[in-house]
Amino acid sequence: MRAIQIQEFGGPEVLELVELATPEPAAHEVRIRVSLAGMNFADTHQRENVYLARQELPLVPGGEVAGVREDTGERVVALTGTGGYAEYATAPGSLTFPIPGDVEDGTALALLIQGLTAWHLYRTAGRVAGGESVVVHSAAGGVGSLAVQLGKAMGAGRVIATASSQDKRALALELGADVAVDGAPDGLAERLVEANLGEPVDVVFDMAGGRVFDESLAALAPFGRIVAYGIASREVNEIRTSRLMRTSRTVAGFWFTHLLERPALLDEALADLFARVAAGELRVVVGGVYGLSEVARAQVDLQERRTTGKLLLDPMR
Repeated sequence: MRAIQIQEFGGPEVLELVELATPEPAAHEVRIRVSLAGMNFADTHQRENVYLARQELPLVPGGEVAGVREDTGERVVALTGTGGYAEYATAPGSLTFPIPGDVEDGTALALLIQGLTAWHLYRTAGRVAGGESVVVHSAAGGVGSLAVQLGKAMGAGRVIATASSQDKRALALELGADVAVDGAPDGLAERLVEANLGEPVDVVFDMAGGRVFDESLAALAPFGRIVAYGIASREVNEIRTSRLMRTSRTVAGFWFTHLLERPALLDEALADLFARVAAGELRVVVGGVYGLSEVARAQVDLQERRTTGKLLLDPMR
């Protein structure tokens, strides 16, 4: 089968298109003929072995796929952990979910890691209360574009989007943000407060880290929360407890992997997301479909913020 394999960690050039044996599922696993694989920003960290979980070589990257479950013939999405950038992948049966008949494969993939992340930023990590203001950074991205749309449905008051370009800010407004501002770190705290009609904000969802995190923390109201769910800037922040006490602010972390230890958190949220798509309440933005031979360019486009929404890989191209 065709697959992308990494034999040494490094830049996009280490992503090699190779022929590998079709994987055999273990006793608790199923094998899936992949129609599309999902791409996530964490994949770029995984390629360099700088993410939260350490990787071993050789590595076929990719944590999620859509396709046909070979033992039942069902159309499914699945969390693979690794191995998704290929024509065939294996996944635990408990992390393989049927796709409703009216949902396309690409849409289902967007609702898996990125949709579940957006849902749990509101409900589990951010614990957004009715009427609270919410800042969604990188609002045109895979998680951000869904988090903007979920805001009002999850009880948020004013939804403030940030994005790096005018076109991306326009998309965030189209998706339901009340206001969209430049997400550059210089002067960001002041822009967020201004966007919230002169008041500090209640909740921030941050996937950048670094100076964006610091500026966002400064914009928080007393008892406000900032949820760190990514480190796209690759700049790690340090927090002083004395500062938290003086400001009554909360810093929370969210790592998708921990949802896998509590399957009920996956089932409830995914069912809700599928229902919202079916009802026309949630729109998935597909930012591009790349072939396996184009995976290096796809990761560069993702890392350099050239894309919007969900990026997909077609293993047949």
